[in-house]
Amino acid sequence: MAGAASCLFCQIARSSTSTPLLHTDEKVVAFQDINPSAFKHYLVIPVEHISTVKDLQRRTEDFHLVSHMLNVGQNLLQRDAPGSTQYRFGFHQPPFNSVNHIHLHCLALPFIPRWKHIKYKSLGPLGGFIEAEKLLEKLKPLMKAHS
Repeated sequence: MAGAASCLFCQIARSSTSTPLLHTDEKVVAFQDINPSAFKHYLVIPVEHISTVKDLQRRTEDFHLVSHMLNVGQNLLQRDAPGSTQYRFGFHQPPFNSVNHIHLHCLALPFIPRWKHIKYKSLGPLGGFIEAEKLLEKLKPLMKAHS
């Protein structure tokens, strides 16, 4: 857990900052992005310190964590931006992540200002932004084939 003590998102998850939480449970907390890039822009973070998406593995608990993060984000945006017709959910990958604590960006579009969409593009093998659904595909535990 090196670095967790000085991690801003760990402090938010433990409610030791004045950041208002939109959702909290035993696994994740959600709050508004301090520098929003869209009409509504929330972050969902795990309570446990996980530095980057590269630290996640193809195993049931990581798959369930990301699924839960996505679920929370979708529910919040459906509640707070029901008129939006487009949503984006995903993670920045190293070296493009700004905070070393994984955080799901939950965006109800349009991007504000419009050029901000550039920050949320996949750069293929270079990383960039990975859609939550794509990350879930990578994390899905290998199912045993029925014979």
